[in-house]
Formats: sequence, C-alpha cells, structure tokens
Amino acid sequence: MASHSDTLVVFFGGTAGANGGKLGSDEREIILLVWQIVDLHEKKVGKLHRCLVRPDTLDLTEQCKEETGLKVDDLVKAEPLDKVLQQFQQTVQSEVKALGRSSYKLCVDSPLVVRQALHPEASKKNLVLPECFFSFVDVRTEFRKCCPNAGPVQDLTPSSMLECVGLPPMAEQVMGLREVKCMVQIILHLLAEPLNHKFSCFETVKYKFESGACSKTEPVDSETVIRARGLPWQSSDQDIARFFKGLNIAKGGVALCLNAQGRRNGEALVRFVTTEHRDLALERHKHHMGSRYIEVYKATGEEFLKIAGGTSNEVAQFLSKENQVIIRMRGLPFTATPQDVLTFLGPESPVTDATEGLLFVKYPDGRPTGDAFVLFSCEEYAQNALKRHKQILGKRYIELFRSTAAEVQQVLNRYMSTPLIPTLPPPPIVPMPVMTSPQYLPATNGTRDCVRLRGLPYTAGIEEILEFLGEHTVDIKPHGVHMVLNQQGRPSGDAFIQMKSSDRAFMVSQKCHKKTMKDRYVEVFQCSTDEMSIVLMGGTLNRSGLSPPPCKLPCLSPPTAYAFPQASLMPEAALYQPPLLATPRTAQTSAHSPAPTLAYYSPQPQLYMNMNMNYTAYYPSPPVSPSTVGYFAAPPGVMSAGLGAQPHPAGVGSAMLPQPGALVRMQGLPYNTGVKDILSFFQGYQLHPEGVLVLYNYNGQCSGEALVTFPSKEAARQAMAERSSQLFYGQPVHLAFCN
Repeated sequence: MASHSDTLVVFFGGTAGANGGKLGSDEREIILLVWQIVDLHEKKVGKLHRCLVRPDTLDLTEQCKEETGLKVDDLVKAEPLDKVLQQFQQTVQSEVKALGRSSYKLCVDSPLVVRQALHPEASKKNLVLPECFFSFVDVRTEFRKCCPNAGPVQDLTPSSMLECVGLPPMAEQVMGLREVKCMVQIILHLLAEPLNHKFSCFETVKYKFESGACSKTEPVDSETVIRARGLPWQSSDQDIARFFKGLNIAKGGVALCLNAQGRRNGEALVRFVTTEHRDLALERHKHHMGSRYIEVYKATGEEFLKIAGGTSNEVAQFLSKENQVIIRMRGLPFTATPQDVLTFLGPESPVTDATEGLLFVKYPDGRPTGDAFVLFSCEEYAQNALKRHKQILGKRYIELFRSTAAEVQQVLNRYMSTPLIPTLPPPPIVPMPVMTSPQYLPATNGTRDCVRLRGLPYTAGIEEILEFLGEHTVDIKPHGVHMVLNQQGRPSGDAFIQMKSSDRAFMVSQKCHKKTMKDRYVEVFQCSTDEMSIVLMGGTLNRSGLSPPPCKLPCLSPPTAYAFPQASLMPEAALYQPPLLATPRTAQTSAHSPAPTLAYYSPQPQLYMNMNMNYTAYYPSPPVSPSTVGYFAAPPGVMSAGLGAQPHPAGVGSAMLPQPGALVRMQGLPYNTGVKDILSFFQGYQLHPEGVLVLYNYNGQCSGEALVTFPSKEAARQAMAERSSQLFYGQPVHLAFCN
C-alpha cells in the first residue's frame, strides 16, 4: 500500500459490552461496524454503511443496550464477523474504484477499535483481516496537529473536536452513525482552507512477532514492560504475541520465566514498543488464552533484562540466524554428541546448518546439563521434531518443546551462574529437615492483617490460590503468600496470606470464606501476624486454641534439637541450587558416657528447628514471580544443607562432628535410584547406608545425583577407578570427589 492515500475510509466499531474509552477491555465481541469513504482530492463523501454483526455469544450488557439501542433479536439474523468483513472489503474496493482512486487508508476516532477489538477477536477466531487493518489514521492525532491547543489526544472525542473548531453538534443520535458523521465533518474541515491538512501520520500493526536476542547492556524503558501470569506451561513466544495481537511487541520482547528447576512457571515478561501499547496491554488483564485467564501486571526494565538479557558470545552467535524456530531438548544423556542428536531428530526435521544449529547447555566446568537448543528453518521441520517428544535416546526419554531466544539466554545464564560443589564453603553440615530463607519470615505483631486458608486441595499451587483470591491479590504484601508444608514436605492444606491492612484482611475473610476450589470449599479466617508466625514455626491453630511450636515449649532435654546462630545460615546463593545438598553425619558419643549426648536449648535468641515442626514454602505476591524465592521441600529421609553446628556451652553437650572419610558425588543416575541400588553398585567397599545420600530436587524427585561417603580417600579412588567403566543399570554415571 502506498505511503499516502487518495481516500480515507472513516471506520467505527461497537461491541456487546463496554464501548468508548473502554472498548475491548471486557473481551466482548463486535456487534456493529459503520464506515463511509472520503475522497481527499475532491473532498467528497461516499455512501454511509451500517452493518450488524452476529456474535458467537448472544449476550448484550445493559450498558450496550442503552448506548446502541440494540437487542438480542436484532443480531440473530445478522452475518458473522468474517462475512461482514468480506462485505466491507468488497464495498470499499468498488467505491474507491468508482471514484478513480488507487489506494485508501482506514481512519478511526481512536486505535481501540483496531488494536483492542478487531485484531484480538480475529486472532481468536482464526480470521485473516484485510490489509487495511494493519495501517490506519487516528483522526485525533491529525486534529491536534492543526489545533495544538485542543488538549491531550487521549481526551479528544468526535463531539469535542467539533466544538473546538466551532462546528455545530451532530443531530444524529444512533451510535456509530453519529461518530462517523462527526469524523467526516472534522476531516472535511481539516482539508478546507486555510488548514489544507495532509494526512500523513499512519499507525501500524505488526503482522507477526519478531524473535531476537537482547543484551544486558541494552536500555529498556520500564514503562513498556508487563508481566503476564497464568500462561499454559507449553506456551511459546508466538502464543503470547497472539494473545496481545494488535499491540506491537518489541523485537525479542517476549521472555518466558523459569522456576527453580528450569521449567516454565506460567509467567512471561513482555516488552512493547511504546508506553501507549503497554497501557493497552494492561487493559487485557484477565482476558483468556484458551480456557485460562491471564493476569497482566506492570513490570520493570530491570526484571526484563534479568530474564532476557545475555552476555554470551556463543548464545549471540547461535541466535544471530533470523526467522528460525527454536526447540528445546531436555533430558539428554550426558554422553550425547551432536551427531547423536541429529540422528535422533532424523532426516525429516533437518537442523539449520547441521551441528551449527545445536547449542548444548553446560555447567561452568564444561559438564553437560542434559539440555540443548535446536534451530529449524521452518515450522514444518519443527513440527516433525516435536513428534519425537518422549522418544528414547540411549536409555533416556527426551522432552521436546517450543522455546524462545529469551529462554535460551535465561537457561544459559542460570547454569553458568551455578556454583560448583567443590567451591562451596566447607563448614560442617548438620542434618535438618527443611530450611527456608529467614529474610521472608514475617515480623511478629498483633495486627490482624493476615488471613488463613484452611482446607485447600493438596494439589493447589500458588496460581490456584491467587485465582481463588481473585481481585484481592492486589492487596497482598510482597512475599506475603505462605503455604504450610507437613514434615514430609508436602502441602498440608493450609496457607497464610499477609494483606496490606487489617481492613483488607477482613474483606477477604468475608468475601472468600467457604468459596470452592476444585470442588472443595475453603475456610478463610482473619488472624494476626503473631498467630501466623507461631503456626509457621511449627505450632498449631485450631478450634481448641493456639499451641506454641515445640521450640517454644519448656523442656530441658528435647529428643532431637540443634541450635544454630543466625550467622551460620546458608548464603543466599545456595538457596537457589536445584538439588538439596547434604553430607551424612553420625552423632559422636561423649568420652565420659556411652550414650549419645543430647543438645539443650540455648537461652540465647537463636533460630531453632525441630523434627515435629510444620514447614513453610514462601511465595511472593503479584507482580513478583513465584520462582524468585527458593525453598526446600525434602521427602522423608532427605536433609537440607548449609547449616553449621556450633559448639554448646561446656557441660551441656557436644556438637555433631563430621564423619571421617572421602565424599564422592555421583551424577547421571536414573531417577528411580535408591540407597540400596548405590550400595549394590559399590558392593565390597564396606559402605554404610547412612553414608549414602540421594539428592532430591524441589519437587521431591530424585535429581539424578547422590553423595557417597567412603571410609578413606584410597578406597574412594579405587572405587572410582573400578566402577567408572561400569554401567549403573545400563546408564553411565560420572564420579568425582567433593572434598
């Protein structure tokens, strides 16, 4: 289409819900289209057309009925949107041809009808819009060029523009006809003497989303970034761009967020080209992607760069190829070569530039992680590759799914910043069930600004809780969602929410009490921070009253207790490690007593943990990602690491001391590996079952790694030399010293 046009098609649309400044914000379908042609050279107007559109859902809001004067019966015999758009295109083309003109542009009274109504609805219904809907003129912008004193563009309406230039108000009362006639009068006024205005400022809608890489040094305006939450886990950047169809996303401006295990957590950061487009994106809060509604919040440029920004030259070179479809492979054998991957994918899905189109993700020391990214030149090849999902390569099944340039950066950044086990600090490690970051423990006070959720489904996660709270999620304090876990690290059915005020907490307890979640009703009670903290520390809060945690009970010699000064807490970086690290230790008996010495509770204000406690998984509240805070949820028998025991006062007892020997790390284990399997593998080396620790990830599943304590370094070296060449249940494993 030419950069300038001979004619303008003045266009107006209305929906079955909100119209005017809120057009498209409630996701209602289009029910009315009105248009009229204006010849810019002859300053003549064509026929006025008004067409009703039959929506898929015949339901009009009361506001819509009042503004449009339409009823459901009026729409029953109307044509659907695709038929009306065909009629629009045919009539416009025939009239433009009859005028002897060669081109035309759409002219609207605001971008909402195009960006927030037509494009999103056409995307959901898989309709192909005519080319004219990808470039249009905003009459308000053109009017303000000629009348700079008219006020802000967003405040202008057809009626106010007529009044501004002294034209008589329009007598027409029918919605659609009134707005189009007003715009036509304004256009003719701008074309006439003395203004002689030329329409040259055209807004565009991008045909498709452009993927690309983003550098950490690139400036990103915080007023152009949003966070989308509640996405299906398999969503790609193209799916997200489709959800925001009609709004222009910056190149490479979709960054899928990953959780602590490197899996997508249902969130994405999206960067738009302007603040105006960002603001329109916020109006799509709780619009639907399939059957799921998507929450949209403001975000910052720093958050976007943290996820999407990269500095690796290898990644930049990998992503330098334009218009490539990216597929992520997960679960590759550590011994897999590029040729193995190419053979696995097969000739029907050729990789771009063969091995140059493969990027293996590795740890800083060069060890493979089991992840890789693959480039394909077209959608057909990518679809053929996705058919290999969960097929076997070697002895392992491989997961394949769509990926993005931002995800490549994020995965590489995550693994390259992961500290290696040999570089961890060497303080002694004491067995503990679970340890959460103390900075998120709530400060106690008597204010009743919290609510307790009781009776949650055990499968309920953070997304379900936020959906359950609905509009009240905006009143949650940062890091204010606390899910209570039992001793096995599983959900207990309870959760605590910190609200911004006691009034907000009262409101939530009144409106959400006994609402259903997955066919179960959930009890919601207002409570204080003191009550919440006691439960999070292991106490109980029930109909019988409030019981303090075990660490608060008066006792001289608890069965098993360890006191840890705050200075010995795990460093923050260690909280984000995928496996739970621990070294098995055995208690040392006192020289004067054959029985193990028990530790007393210290009278000093220290942090206590007890085997009978409840444990809490901490989640941030919107708009922060639930993946930004790590927690340990260990299955039975798994102990967390990073806490060093301190000597007790003289005469009280002795601290746990590290067991002598050599610690060996095993990698590449099958995910169903148990302690007995490892003892059988090292049969003849006099290993003790307590010296074998299988590592688990945050989901309570085996991480594929284990720590094994040998009686001596010589025994460990001999075992590594003899067993390194053997297969562990048909799978090669990697052995390395940890100390």
